[in-house]
Amino acid sequence: MGSVDALEQVRQLVRRRRKHPVDAYAFIFDALDYTLRRIGERRHVTGQELCEGIRELALEQFGPLAATVFRQWGIESTRDFGRMVFDLVDVGLMGKTEQDDIRDFDDVYDFAEAFDPQRAVALCMQNA
Repeated sequence: MGSVDALEQVRQLVRRRRKHPVDAYAFIFDALDYTLRRIGERRHVTGQELCEGIRELALEQFGPLAATVFRQWGIESTRDFGRMVFDLVDVGLMGKTEQDDIRDFDDVYDFAEAFDPQRAVALCMQNA
């Protein structure tokens, strides 16, 4: 997440919103960095691209527990990722273009399918 000021801004956001914990917002920052590294250039990332990066990083970090972690964080759909991103935009910790819209995060993938534990185990074994 970077600076102490950014962390404090996220903590204030969490206290106001009371929906997702600090760790969930920190994961969004990590997923943005992961997505930019995967793309191979520093540029604006679309909602769909970020959702894919979130999925890949979650499966890499949490494996078959990804869905459980997201549920504990109050995240049940890709729209929730969008809400979090736009929360971060609202407090100045992320940017957006005029074309960006919360709907860019709608139904990017089905959570049950994307974070299926059996699929995650197979992916982990494939990457081992």
